Amino acid sequence: MDFALSPTAQALQEKLLAYMDDFVYPAESVWEEQMAASGDPHFHAPIIEDLKREARAQGLWNLFLPYETQWTDGLSNVDYAPLCEILGRSPIAPEALNCSAPDTGNMEILTMFGTDEQKERWLLPLLEGEIRSCYAMTEPAVASSDATNISCRIERDGDDYVINGRKWWISGAASARCKVAILMGKTDPNASRHTQQTMVLVPLDTPGVTIVRDLPVFGYNDVEGHCEILFEDVRVPVTNRLGEEGSGFALAQARLGPGRIHHCMRAIGVAERALEAMCRRVQTRVAFGKTLAEQGVIQEWVADSRIEIEQARLLTMKTAWLMDTVGNKGARIEISAIKVAVPEMATKVVDRSIQAHGAAGLSADFPMAKMYSYVRMLRFADGPDEVHRMAIARRELRPYEPA
Repeated sequence: MDFALSPTAQALQEKLLAYMDDFVYPAESVWEEQMAASGDPHFHAPIIEDLKREARAQGLWNLFLPYETQWTDGLSNVDYAPLCEILGRSPIAPEALNCSAPDTGNMEILTMFGTDEQKERWLLPLLEGEIRSCYAMTEPAVASSDATNISCRIERDGDDYVINGRKWWISGAASARCKVAILMGKTDPNASRHTQQTMVLVPLDTPGVTIVRDLPVFGYNDVEGHCEILFEDVRVPVTNRLGEEGSGFALAQARLGPGRIHHCMRAIGVAERALEAMCRRVQTRVAFGKTLAEQGVIQEWVADSRIEIEQARLLTMKTAWLMDTVGNKGARIEISAIKVAVPEMATKVVDRSIQAHGAAGLSADFPMAKMYSYVRMLRFADGPDEVHRMAIARRELRPYEPA
């Protein structure tokens, strides 16, 4: 396995680290002030557009794309991994470089399966950072960890599809800049289990689309939101279909692999920043006659955090290398492994950082509480831990099955 970065990625890494120091970290307090002044948890702070302009000017734009475009020659997963980790260190960095979920996954699926018309209408504005998008799969009425349970109906009526169903935890939908959803529903409930589903593009201003509510995570409302959406007799043209009828489940698997590893890359960046905050805090606080940094239990927290971060990063890099060399399907078990290991690691590291900060760690004066809500949420996003563990266990047990 070779984790060495290409010369292009090395140059981008140096440029990105400087961009973070010079622009992103100083902008975080400005972003907080603009959000607070607006009184709207889904406000699009002007500082984000300033950061985006600077990122484009420096060639730090759409780095996630593995395809050659006008912005990038296309980075491998191994090349993108350390860059994505750096982005994970700040809540505002991914959007500043147009590398935010769920847009990244939606852009990839449109690139792979979209028609020329769909690419012109939706992909190009997404690549330009002019609009946002969401991915509507999860439903409240069924156990959506099994995607074949999806009950939202997509019925053909002439040249249109009519959609009826309820979705929730639809990330990104609360933003006024979110213009389109990639929705997965059932076109043929009588087909085989994995060919009942189809994906269609649904503009959010289509009659019958109602955003019912934004769901907070541990009391926090993300800027883009995690919404419950009702689709009542929503009519879209058949030309809005992605791929063929019955291909929705297969398309979902194609989309989720890169999305899962990107989540893990960013979570490693979150853990690194939480560890840095812990190390700074314990050097400045004194209890029982010595600094917290001199206390044995604190040293154990710091050491365990470093060990766990390095283990998670190595497993993520191995997975990235496999995706580059044998493809997403060939790396599917390793993708499941990191999807379990990395959020669990990040949750533990952030929790230790909270504890090291004392009660202050629970407050909004420090970023750890919000970090915790994010990394704990990742144990559900793109499939819960239990489903990924099941996939890993099945592969391990298969050679031992009776003949």
